[in-house]
Amino acid sequence: VAYVGWQAWTWPDVAALAGRPPATTAFIERWRAKQRAAGRSDRVERAWVPYARISSHLKRAVLVAEDVNFFSHTGFDLGEIRQAIGKTIDEGVPPRGASTITQQLAKNLWLSPSRNPLRKVKEAILTWQIERRLSKTRILELYLNVVEFGPGVWGAGAGARRYFGRPAAELDEDQAARLPAALPGPPTWHPGSSSPAYRRHVESVRRRMDKADFLRRQIG
Repeated sequence: VAYVGWQAWTWPDVAALAGRPPATTAFIERWRAKQRAAGRSDRVERAWVPYARISSHLKRAVLVAEDVNFFSHTGFDLGEIRQAIGKTIDEGVPPRGASTITQQLAKNLWLSPSRNPLRKVKEAILTWQIERRLSKTRILELYLNVVEFGPGVWGAGAGARRYFGRPAAELDEDQAARLPAALPGPPTWHPGSSSPAYRRHVESVRRRMDKADFLRRQIG
């Protein structure tokens, strides 16, 4: 009873995100704590950028890299979940790659990378709330402003400035592909990285962007 009461008392105010950006996120604070523990600076690069001032190329790149069905699902991509489960059964590996942008947003804002079942339940409830309280464009705007695009680099505005020396609105298609390609592992995969695996992923994202013209209409 005490646990349930504590969860209810500390539960995030999802509706508040409709009118204001988050001051910080669970992932940012976790990163800062690790930096301090290691005796390093915990300074983060971060700058809020409104949806209209983010390159449409970057929006398309993030969607093809992370959640191509974003505008058609209600928070959970059942097709992707079935594929992940099938891969688990066939190959005997833990299910990965089925999280939607909405699920990732909930995790980044309030939770942890843990695979604990209770954490997954909280993520599911928060995902459901986000989809019902916020528009799709607002969800995508929030996501683009809180995810990590490199060590200490959070959000599209900081990523564009840090790696390309320009605002997020001015990213071209090639530059746009390089930012979301970092999302699977931003500490080592980012536009400043020379990793061959990262570069192959950039090329994959770029090819998928060319095939996803239908997203241009949905992005707005």
